[in-house]
Amino acid sequence: MIFLMVVIGGVTRLTESGLSITEWQPIAGVIPPLSDADWTRELERYKAIPQYQAIHASMTLAEFKTIFFWEYLHRLWGRLIGVAFAAPFLWFLWTRRLSWALVPKLAVLLVLGGLQGALGWYMVESGLADRIEVSQYRLVAHLAAAVALYLAILWVALDLWPSAAREIAAAPCSSLRRALTALLGLALLTLAAGGFVAGLRAGYIYNTFPLMNGALVPSDYATVSPWYLNPFESLAAAQFDHRLLAELTWLSAIGLWLWSLRLDLARPLRVAMHALAAVATLQLCLGIGTLLLVVPLPLAVAHQAGALLLVTAILAARHAAQRPKMDALSPAAL
Repeated sequence: MIFLMVVIGGVTRLTESGLSITEWQPIAGVIPPLSDADWTRELERYKAIPQYQAIHASMTLAEFKTIFFWEYLHRLWGRLIGVAFAAPFLWFLWTRRLSWALVPKLAVLLVLGGLQGALGWYMVESGLADRIEVSQYRLVAHLAAAVALYLAILWVALDLWPSAAREIAAAPCSSLRRALTALLGLALLTLAAGGFVAGLRAGYIYNTFPLMNGALVPSDYATVSPWYLNPFESLAAAQFDHRLLAELTWLSAIGLWLWSLRLDLARPLRVAMHALAAVATLQLCLGIGTLLLVVPLPLAVAHQAGALLLVTAILAARHAAQRPKMDALSPAAL
């Protein structure tokens, strides 16, 4: 559900839908406009913010309903995630079906999920008064928090998976674990850089590859002062940095995969490494295609989903490379 939430958030951003709902009503907001008067009132609220005047001044009510749908779906799905997590958690807690070692982890995840909703509104609020779009800094913070929550839940789920830690590699995997941890950090940095590309809409310029209109480094890379803000506020710098990080991520993933072929790994880890290389290559192709075709919506959404799929593959491989816990091993393995 969180994976799909991030994808829906990408659609919301790409369709300029994120500011269509100008109020945060955690409870009452579940009910959408039901009458023509309700829809007209929502449109009038949207007309009062700078984005409408700058981008959608000629928008019809039917067109407004389309962008409203995506933002409404995004918020509704977030509420459903909260219910899908909180309800069984509280029930299992009440019926004492959870170990005490697991309860604090789940409680923290529940709190983080609630805070993510508040962070989402904090992001939207930045585009309601003095800007025509949300702050790219808040956008990246919202995305990073969603990915962090997703990975945390995924790690806990992998720990609970029945087949976890059943097979032991014939050779130590400490070096591979460290390498996968570093690769995960690089992939997350690339994902955050992609968030700045989306926030600045920097994907609509320099739609050539591998060079940027004939140059390795664009001439307008450093146009923002002070200089250290360029990666976050210059369109050319944001795209260049994301390209560079994406290429490094792919090269690192393939290099790590090739190295792993020489290691004596347990089958789950071997499969995870193959999947990692395949997903990394797919994501690179999606990114290049999105750039060359000037960010078509289906391909751009697939690229964002691919980023999340890549960090999933890396985390799964990292988990498979964990040193097995003795109490989780079968008697035969011991």
